[in-house]
Amino acid sequence: MATKTVNNKVDQCMFSGKSSEVRLEKLTKIFQDHSTGADFTAVNSINLTVADGELVTLLGPSGCGKTTTLRMISGFELPTFGSIYIGDTDVANVPPNKRDISMVFQSYALFPHMTIWDNIAYGLKIKTNDKTKIEKQVKAVIEMMQLKGMQDRFPNQLSGGQQQRVALARAIVIEPKVLLFDEPLSNLDAKLREKMRDDLRALQKRLNITSLYVTHDQSEAMAISDRIVIMKDGDLAQVGTPREIYEFPNCKFVADFIGKANFIPAVYKNSSQKGMDVLAGDHLLLAENPGTHTYSCGEQVTLTVRPESIYLADEGEGIPGVITRATYFGSKVEYEVDIKSTILTVETANPQHSKMYCEGDRVIAKLDTQCVRVLPEVGDGDGDVDAERKIV
Repeated sequence: MATKTVNNKVDQCMFSGKSSEVRLEKLTKIFQDHSTGADFTAVNSINLTVADGELVTLLGPSGCGKTTTLRMISGFELPTFGSIYIGDTDVANVPPNKRDISMVFQSYALFPHMTIWDNIAYGLKIKTNDKTKIEKQVKAVIEMMQLKGMQDRFPNQLSGGQQQRVALARAIVIEPKVLLFDEPLSNLDAKLREKMRDDLRALQKRLNITSLYVTHDQSEAMAISDRIVIMKDGDLAQVGTPREIYEFPNCKFVADFIGKANFIPAVYKNSSQKGMDVLAGDHLLLAENPGTHTYSCGEQVTLTVRPESIYLADEGEGIPGVITRATYFGSKVEYEVDIKSTILTVETANPQHSKMYCEGDRVIAKLDTQCVRVLPEVGDGDGDVDAERKIV
């Protein structure tokens, strides 16, 4: 308890009032292909606001523009058009060292010839000659990051997780307004990555630093983010909380990118107070909470439903199918079910208390109608990111 009290006092002292909103307005980056001379747009006039103390993750496939966006915010890349506000100041043309930003890199970027103490103190020494202040803040951050006793070691004498804590300590010791993360945990093994992920999120919440985080790891984004930004081809496909993104994807791309999803071709029939009626093959289904798109009778649509929202039974109402694969994971069983034109992935939790099916078994797939979403069939790209889906 005493350590926690000390840390809280340190946090309040170092970071009180230091967080600041980040606002991107029509931010655009156009590169030139050196082999062809043609221009290509890496980031396409995006608008995004990150509130004080919020952690927002940029997520998407390789080449979607997430790292370019982060590099423009940090100042390592100049935008072609648009503005980057930190607080009320447009810093789009301000040098990186004048933006009051810190960045944690994938490679840690520690100085191998410097001790841990000197690595952490490096940024402070550039900002101030006050040796008392430097010593006080470095000591406080070393304690905060649980690096006490390691300050005289060199980076090659530390584990990967310890090196990452040093990189984080070096970033926060200068009391930045904004903290940027460029895939900081990708070099760690799976178990350590999970622990560091949780520690990093706890620290960010405790210090209340406005943060942007780039990762390719979907589970990492779901675990640490206040909001997730899904990017595709330089555009924002959807912005929302992890739950909104997962449960209410606004397009097929988002549904397919986050977690596992099943897609079933269907035809829109009509809407009522109960939801939306769609015809999937010979089966009329009710989607109780389909989404916000408007459809015409007879229009081709796509149903999406997560594997955990489908239940298997021997008989009853539902879609008949045949088990083509059954994989036991201990905490769950994952099935593939052939329903003629489509293969459904189904997950059954806690298999000790449910029937186990084998390949070749005939089953009835029952979709949880509250969890079925209806998406437009034409295109799988951007949705309306301004119309944020609220959970009801």
